[in-house]
Amino acid sequence: MRIETVDLNKGLSEEDLDELIGARDHRLFLNARNELYRERNMKENPPARQEAIRLMAANPNLIRRPLLKKGAKILFGFDEGEWAGF
Repeated sequence: MRIETVDLNKGLSEEDLDELIGARDHRLFLNARNELYRERNMKENPPARQEAIRLMAANPNLIRRPLLKKGAKILFGFDEGEWAGF
């Protein structure tokens, strides 16, 4: 199965993000290094799923990078252990 890189520079629609996140915890997709994340204190006060999706669609840098897809499996951020098994 082919590994696909999701180009976040083009941005994703709310619908695309909702589908991509699926049943996963939306908070895992938020980039803690992003200025908006810190300004809104999302670590202690994370946004609800729909609000997070709206914010990520409007601010693609709020999404953790890199984002890779392999079928239904998704890998985001850099974790050497996870990358080895992907």
